[in-house]
Amino acid sequence: MNSKITILSEHIIGIKKNSLKTALLVCSLMVLFPLKGFAQYDIDQFFLRGRQLLIDGKYSSAIDNFNTLTRIDSTLYDAYFFRGIAKYNLGDFIGAEKDFDKSLNLNPLYTPAYHYRAITLSRTGNYEAALKDLAEAVDLRPGYIGLYFSRGVTYFLSQQFDKAVDDFNKFIKTEDSEPDAYLNRGAAYIFLGDTLKALSDYNKAISLNVGDPEGYIRRSRIYFMQNHDSLAIADLDRALKLDTANTFAYFNRAIIRHERKDISGAMEDLNKVLEYEPGNALTLYNRALIRSQIGDYDKALEDYDRVITVNPQNVLAYFNRAAVFLQMNRYRDAMDDYSHCINLYPDFAKAYMNRAYAKAQLGQYNSARRDEEIAREKVREYRTKTRDSLSAQMFADTAKRFDKMVALDSDFAKRDFANNELLQYKDVDIHLKPLFKFNLAESKQERMAMDGRYESIYMEDFIDDLPVSSRLMAVRNSYDANEITQEQRHKRDSLSKTIDELQKREEAADALLYFSRALINDSQNRYNEALGDYDKAVNLQPENPFLYLNRGALQAEMIDFISSMEQNVQVLSLDNSRTARARVNENRSTYDYTPAIHDMKKATTLMPKFPYSYYNLGNLYTLSSDLPEAILQYTKAIQLYPAFSEAYYNRGLVLIYLKDSEKGCLDMSKAGELGVPEAYSVISKYCIKK
Repeated sequence: MNSKITILSEHIIGIKKNSLKTALLVCSLMVLFPLKGFAQYDIDQFFLRGRQLLIDGKYSSAIDNFNTLTRIDSTLYDAYFFRGIAKYNLGDFIGAEKDFDKSLNLNPLYTPAYHYRAITLSRTGNYEAALKDLAEAVDLRPGYIGLYFSRGVTYFLSQQFDKAVDDFNKFIKTEDSEPDAYLNRGAAYIFLGDTLKALSDYNKAISLNVGDPEGYIRRSRIYFMQNHDSLAIADLDRALKLDTANTFAYFNRAIIRHERKDISGAMEDLNKVLEYEPGNALTLYNRALIRSQIGDYDKALEDYDRVITVNPQNVLAYFNRAAVFLQMNRYRDAMDDYSHCINLYPDFAKAYMNRAYAKAQLGQYNSARRDEEIAREKVREYRTKTRDSLSAQMFADTAKRFDKMVALDSDFAKRDFANNELLQYKDVDIHLKPLFKFNLAESKQERMAMDGRYESIYMEDFIDDLPVSSRLMAVRNSYDANEITQEQRHKRDSLSKTIDELQKREEAADALLYFSRALINDSQNRYNEALGDYDKAVNLQPENPFLYLNRGALQAEMIDFISSMEQNVQVLSLDNSRTARARVNENRSTYDYTPAIHDMKKATTLMPKFPYSYYNLGNLYTLSSDLPEAILQYTKAIQLYPAFSEAYYNRGLVLIYLKDSEKGCLDMSKAGELGVPEAYSVISKYCIKK
């Protein structure tokens, strides 16, 4: 069986998205890559387990497994290769490419690494490099037919549709029963303007796999383009019988129903899409258009607001929201939206014309006349220009309608190929990883060989000496006090009794008694009592860095608790734009983290090689808006503990926030590799070229 890319539908006309999922893994991992001939039984077992995890789709666990392999033997080129596949499937294309690089550095003749690095490069838009890798792979293994499939995909993505057809032809000549090849070749024919051949390919794909809704959805678009609406609806109905949750089928049926003036049917389908994907901006945009057309202006504004929140670069959302404002006689709001359009597209002649109308309604006649003159000049330029600036001309064309439902047809896709920002709809809740401190634990953490955990004899001795079970961990406080367990209540009462008896005898209680009682109170958000105990512990044992670490973390948590009451917890927040601008609450109070910073600095002075104190300082400086110093502290933590996943994650967030996305995304990739699953959500949002 040949290895090939399984491509999943992103839009009807375009090619399916590359994926190295189960279908690929079953054939490639079991056939192409036999076990390495190492004598060590453990290495073979790690390879077997890791590949099975890939097949099962447990990519994070697979990465952990291959991390262990690379620690055992850093020359295992296929361990890096498999780890790259896992990263790819988690959306970490930067990390995947680096792993494929390592694999090829160790074995320059390893064809699969060229193949899958090419796939990864094509996903990041580096088609030229991807094609070079595929050419290298073909030279090494010209009989490996799956390479032609992948190269066909890459040619398609780079808009070389004729070459894509040639490669799909080569693939189909040998593999004539693979439906995805026909679906992809059909998509290429669409962009070459040959709908008859495209229809033939879609028919063939359907005949090979009648249970796949994708073929019917693709074919429905051809029927729709040919004005065979009934046949298109029938295909979409069939697709939805096969997959009742197929949002793209609902979306396309909504477009067709709207064209047939079936407004209620179109709204029903769009609502169905939003039931499954509440943040889908393209669907919200189309529903807003319909709502504005039927006079439901308030609801239309709600939808446009959500679209703009998700994608603040969506010029058409501003333009059409402004039209709603005009209908509602909200001329100043309309004027502001038209100004947004002009800022995004300075050649948007119709936006100037409409802004002129809004200004005139507000009595700003001189300014309105200037806008009209600019609009007329843009139109003159548009009529004399050649087709070297298609998008600029499009927005200067005053005859063009901008309130049509967006259907992702071939004209739309060609204009902004593989870069449709209306599809950026997934929101991600992004927070810093929290501070590290000692917390109550049910039992002592067991250490395992090769787990990469930070080890400190001093810290382990400290934990062993405590009269309660504790562990150093990063836990975000929910500010909802958990019900104290009977055992914890008993332990706290026992500690209090011991402390009271010592005080009665005028004997100094041990610092660790106070520290342990503070841990119990801390776990219940009894801040003042906990802080009092930490103070007493510090007074009794002023040279213990761990006491300062916990007291500093508690003081920061107290500030966060106060800020949470004012809904100001999110200091560092990334918006949905790829430029990762900050959303800052203008009414946000300023909080002083100086006492917490002072304690954390004291901890670093007493124990200069303890990475968690520097990490905590990084968080505190971030919360204090001193981001350069935060980066410096995270870097110190990583230097002391190279496997510090949370430090990579937080430093990556700060770097992305500061618009140093290249370094930030590298940190995110490392954080994901080290076991932070949220890193892949950030990568997919800020590190992947759409």
